Amino acid sequence: MICSGSRYSRFLFLCLSTVALSVACKSTPKSEDLSKAEGQPMDSSVSSKEMNYDATGSDSGKIDGLHTVHFDYDQSSISSESRKELGENAEWIKGHANSTVQIEGHCDKRGSTEYNLALGERRAKAVKHYLTTLGIKSKRMTVISYGEEKPLDNGDSEDAFAKNRRANFVPLNQ
Repeated sequence: MICSGSRYSRFLFLCLSTVALSVACKSTPKSEDLSKAEGQPMDSSVSSKEMNYDATGSDSGKIDGLHTVHFDYDQSSISSESRKELGENAEWIKGHANSTVQIEGHCDKRGSTEYNLALGERRAKAVKHYLTTLGIKSKRMTVISYGEEKPLDNGDSEDAFAKNRRANFVPLNQ
């Protein structure tokens, strides 16, 4: 029992608590262990699959044949220039039948976190919808919004903001 008047007892209690907390934090179970513990089957969603390409989780123009598309301020509509790029992306997706593609929606830093997450999702969904009109099966694509959380340019200029209003493509293994 800890005596409230004893400095040594308080010190010892704090030390033991700190050690216990650090051990608990270092032994976080893996997601597969959590699934087994909860009696749930392993997660087979796209998010649990390895990426084929850039480990940062985004093409950012680094994959030949896949293009990042950009959006106007506060918009999720697809421009005519983006439609051309998405046509090329559709050809890439058709040519890589073993890949599922995750479409990332991004925003610039203006607006609230909640608003930007919703806008990023609308952008990613608009891209997915357009690709389905080009013959890509919906089940081969997933969407995720990062809102303003993964900027390509941290600047405060309109040019920086424009770079961040985008949809990127992440090919995933199947």
